[in-house]
Amino acid sequence: MGKILVMDHPLIQHKLSILRDVATGSKEFRTLISEIATLICYEATRDLPLAEIDVQTPICTTKAKAIAGKKLAVVPILRAGLGMVDGMLALVPSARVGHIGLDRDPDTLMPVEYYCKLPADIEEREVFVVDPMLATGGSAIDAIAQIKKRGPKHIKFLGIIAAPEGLNALKEAHPDVDIYLAALDEKLNDHGYIVPGLGDAGDRIFGTK
Repeated sequence: MGKILVMDHPLIQHKLSILRDVATGSKEFRTLISEIATLICYEATRDLPLAEIDVQTPICTTKAKAIAGKKLAVVPILRAGLGMVDGMLALVPSARVGHIGLDRDPDTLMPVEYYCKLPADIEEREVFVVDPMLATGGSAIDAIAQIKKRGPKHIKFLGIIAAPEGLNALKEAHPDVDIYLAALDEKLNDHGYIVPGLGDAGDRIFGTK
């Protein structure tokens, strides 16, 4: 059974308050998304397996720890998930990056896939699926289902704001996936937006509205 962690770290909560503000412009918004992603990534990598290695210091040879295996893959759900990638890579620069493109049908609110490109060795990696908003949960559910077909070691979902409806849907569809969030909000409105949320994350990251 996957775990669910809603983070209460003061730095995350402070940055999230600025992120929600309608007056926050695209440049600052992008920076905050990236910074929050770094902080969430720090917690989400806490249980990575370690191996013992020999390291030559300026003084002597010593035993040290290094992440075991092929490490990580980061898979943003396009397009808003792109805003979290640089923040993730700041901590794990050797991670491979895949991409999954999903549009939401405005009538059914269901995801429609238009692109999927994943690392060739994804079955040897721990996969972090990233998307700032977990609203209906449809996009995350579909993206994770596509990745599972490739047989990765383990999948975690990293988001910033979730609605209870989306969180519950994701838990039900993929109970084995660990979920890391900065906030769990009140609800979805009739248009499928999170309340209070922060609006359309993709539009605010890329300045398209």
